[in-house]
Amino acid sequence: MDPTHRGPEEYGHDSNGSAQDTGRRRPSRDPLTPDFGQQTPQQARIVQLISGSLLLTVNPVDGSEVEPVRPGEHPAEPVRRTPAERADRERAAAPPVPPGPPVLQLPLLERADERERLVRLLARGRSVRLTGPAGSGRTALLEAVAADCAQLAPDGVVRLNGHKRTVTDLLYGLFDAVHDAPLHRPDRALLLEKLRTTGAVVVLDDLELGGAALDELFDATPECAFLLAVTPDVAAPDPDSHLEEVFLTGLDRDASVVLMERVVERPLTEEEANWAGDLWFESEGLPLRFVQAGALLRQRDLLRADPTAYDEYGYLDSRPGAEEPPPAEPLELPLPSLGEGAAPAALLASRLSEAARDTLRFAVALGGEVPHQAHLPALVGDTHADAALGELAGCGLLSPAGSRYRLAAGVLAQLTAAGYGDDATVRARTAAQHYAWWAGHPSVTPARTVAEADAILAAMTQLVPGDGAGQTSAAVLLARSASPAFAAGLHWSAWEKSLRIGQEAARIAGEVAEEAYFHHELGVLALCAGHPDRARAELETSISMRGALADKPGAVAGRRALALVEDLSGAAAAGQVPVDAEAPASRFEATPSGATTSVIPVTPPAPYADGAATVLSRQIAPKGAAGRLAVLGGARRNLVAAGAGVLLAGVLGTVVTLGLTSNSDSRDDPAVSTEQSVSQDDDVEDEVPAEEPTDRTVPSSPATSSTSSTPGPTGTGSAPTGSGSSSPGSSASEGSPSSSGKPSSDGPSPTGTSSESSEPPESDPPPVSESPSTSTPPASESPSPTDPETGEPSDPDSSDSASGPSGTMTASAEGAGVPSESPSVV
Repeated sequence: MDPTHRGPEEYGHDSNGSAQDTGRRRPSRDPLTPDFGQQTPQQARIVQLISGSLLLTVNPVDGSEVEPVRPGEHPAEPVRRTPAERADRERAAAPPVPPGPPVLQLPLLERADERERLVRLLARGRSVRLTGPAGSGRTALLEAVAADCAQLAPDGVVRLNGHKRTVTDLLYGLFDAVHDAPLHRPDRALLLEKLRTTGAVVVLDDLELGGAALDELFDATPECAFLLAVTPDVAAPDPDSHLEEVFLTGLDRDASVVLMERVVERPLTEEEANWAGDLWFESEGLPLRFVQAGALLRQRDLLRADPTAYDEYGYLDSRPGAEEPPPAEPLELPLPSLGEGAAPAALLASRLSEAARDTLRFAVALGGEVPHQAHLPALVGDTHADAALGELAGCGLLSPAGSRYRLAAGVLAQLTAAGYGDDATVRARTAAQHYAWWAGHPSVTPARTVAEADAILAAMTQLVPGDGAGQTSAAVLLARSASPAFAAGLHWSAWEKSLRIGQEAARIAGEVAEEAYFHHELGVLALCAGHPDRARAELETSISMRGALADKPGAVAGRRALALVEDLSGAAAAGQVPVDAEAPASRFEATPSGATTSVIPVTPPAPYADGAATVLSRQIAPKGAAGRLAVLGGARRNLVAAGAGVLLAGVLGTVVTLGLTSNSDSRDDPAVSTEQSVSQDDDVEDEVPAEEPTDRTVPSSPATSSTSSTPGPTGTGSAPTGSGSSSPGSSASEGSPSSSGKPSSDGPSPTGTSSESSEPPESDPPPVSESPSTSTPPASESPSPTDPETGEPSDPDSSDSASGPSGTMTASAEGAGVPSESPSVV
């Protein structure tokens, strides 16, 4: 028989079924995982979210990638939720209603005074710490007070659970409850800014914090009133915290008997009332003990009516038809002993169904965390195992914890002593394999995975370190599947815990590739959390491991993240805003003019680089400002290009101005002439006579544009300062002989022309003052280069000198026939 296409023998039809019957057939329950045939390849679930000024791309294949948020892609401002949205979110976050018969709603007995006092203190804006032992009814009292304070604060009542939560988790949980910011995890500054204006009554159950951590929570939320429920073993707050203390005690004897009658749903007999009194003395009046004791009496009543109710077939299981009917007269069964009444978990569990007992074994293996009812059929192997949650809740073995259930206080220790934890490792491995498949399924959203975070982490913790075969590998697989979902679901404390457990499991199992992945993710998490040193260490470890494995995509992703770490570290050390990260206006440093300033490091072009980065100051106008400051709000690349252009234009303008000034000086001095010095190796035919003007100019390279002069009157460039040519101050006066005996500058030039044969200036030169004649060095010696402005000797080997292939045009004072030994100018 084909299980996909049912045959006639199963449906009672002949083989010629109609098309209408074919269309009525129920489709497969899980079409994504067919039993036969090749499965459809599942695509990796990639999620992009923003953390502060960074864009995080959660990639479960090669590792997450992080980069600065591009300009214009910043998330919208977080908005406050409306009362209707808060109510919908609160209903979604409530624990699921167990299937089966409705759970009995019990009254709140002897708590009227505490309830009224708590409401009065919260209405005055005071924070209260409710201290009571486990099982004293703190959760029920909190629910009643929260209902009374629904209209006290503008942001309503926010319910949080502090079980295994840090201060950071609570702050982000409060932010998410009041504000709507999908796929956005604000940084610390924005988080505190939003929480300072949040006004809500925060009901926090199962808190495990105290001391300085509690002060940090209060300082971050000055407009909130807290109702904290803790046990006596939690650290006390600081004396200066101004926190009101309310202590919760047990019920008196009469109230305990009334509560037990409500659970049993009948009046107690005298014997049962006496037994309840002894139990009250033993349990100090804790309401949880009387709820469980009432469940024992209810099971006793069922056994008296039907002795086979809890036989080998189990509670509510079908029995063979040959079974004899139960006797009509009720049997006399003794009451439970006082010890069984004080620790009733094992006796209660023995009278439950097999699915309920298996659920308890999984809960013990997971450290008291009860899987969601949707996972129980797959874990237990029974399609009706989800009804086991109702059985356990009706017996008082479970207590709500946020959106899930946990074993009630004291139940874990009692079941462990009864042997329910003997196969804890095997069941934890089964749960890990199931959660690994479930968390990696494309149809499972990150929010659903976050809701099961405590159970998933408990399964990994149970397996690491492990001695059994395959235990650490199962933990690695679970951490590999669940950690990307925790990151995408913004539950980053669970993300970090799963990564660290997975890294340790991969190290024990010898899976180097998975260990490198976990190191990479830890580096990305540290970078987003603002810990660059830790991020650098983790990323370097990941890159080295992936390099040894020749994992090129993973190594590239690690190098990108490491480069961003270096950029952000350098910008932070220099006190600058990263170039690629547009910081919000509130983080800029305010200037006296009302505008804001951010510093952008700009690397100048090569000719102007001096080994250090040039820093440009960007003025950003405040809101409503207009004018030229608004132009600077463009993209970073446009700003850098504009700055470089302005710098280049300024340099060129300076060069042109200096060239025009030198032109005017050379024309005014009749004792100075322009010549073209020729090397001995140059061909005479290629020479350009000095008296022939030419329009060809010598181009200046960017490297020498700041030192070379502009074209002179003859169209050729003059020699730079310090290139070996004599300065105007060192040239001999007109008509005075030189001391070396060589002809003066008035004699014939080497090219057969006189320096005076050049074109006269268009205008009459101004009078020239006589200067004392100076001796000219011999031709064999190089003349000492001097500065034309100061007259001081300059270094001939300095970087200001430049060479070219066509020789150097110099202002010669040595006379004709003496070639210049200075390098030519390009």
